[in-house]
Amino acid sequence: MSINAVTIIGGGNLGKAIAEGLISSDIVKPRQITVTKRNASTIDTLKKKGVIVTSDNKTAVKKADIIFLCVKPFQAKDIAKEISKSLNSKQIIVSVISGVSIEELEHSLGKNITVFRAMPNTAISIRESMTCISYKNASAGNIKTVETIFNALGKTITIDEKLMDASTILGACGTGFAMRYIRANMQAGIEIGFDAVTASLIAAQTVKGAADLLIKNNSHPEQEIDKVTTPKGVTITGLNQMEHHGLSSSVIKGITEAYKKMNN
Repeated sequence: MSINAVTIIGGGNLGKAIAEGLISSDIVKPRQITVTKRNASTIDTLKKKGVIVTSDNKTAVKKADIIFLCVKPFQAKDIAKEISKSLNSKQIIVSVISGVSIEELEHSLGKNITVFRAMPNTAISIRESMTCISYKNASAGNIKTVETIFNALGKTITIDEKLMDASTILGACGTGFAMRYIRANMQAGIEIGFDAVTASLIAAQTVKGAADLLIKNNSHPEQEIDKVTTPKGVTITGLNQMEHHGLSSSVIKGITEAYKKMNN
């Protein structure tokens, strides 16, 4: 399936991030992207880059090959019903709405149309997202199209739809969790002598490098930890102090409690 037009319903943080990622890729040109938002003036930065910006959802979806739904969960049903009459069976819906199932969207749309669920994170704006996707009854061509888009915007894996809520916590909320660790690292760096800018760079690049080691070496974190810890060394001293104060248990508790909150 060739992609000639993409519409993003919802110009919030994630919708804008997807648009930015598409702009920086070679998949579509800015003029082939339409982003809708009730108050369209708040996304003028996209308009200046050549993106079509509008508040008219119905018109925006008519000629789109792929439509991203990037609205709040409580808006999903109404938005689906609003655009349903403007859709055709050849289009693909990609929902990044947390907590709303494919079946619920299909029911609200009220017609035979291919629906995917996807959970990227805001790093999609720089083409470094971790995106989980799921689908039902999608053709091989449609699957390839959606995977091609998200692979151009980071890394993509297909998961069972029942794990989509968990992927939201681990992959999307995970950006916030990782940022909090980097901030703490930065604050400690200032305390031991660095200025804020230098501490931020060292902390962020170190975390990026650590993550790349795991991905490129296909290794377990403990394998990489073993490479930088020596008997009676400073690294193991620091690690043990962090564990004494509950680092791992706090992270695990934060993730599991966030998951429970989503499912309440």
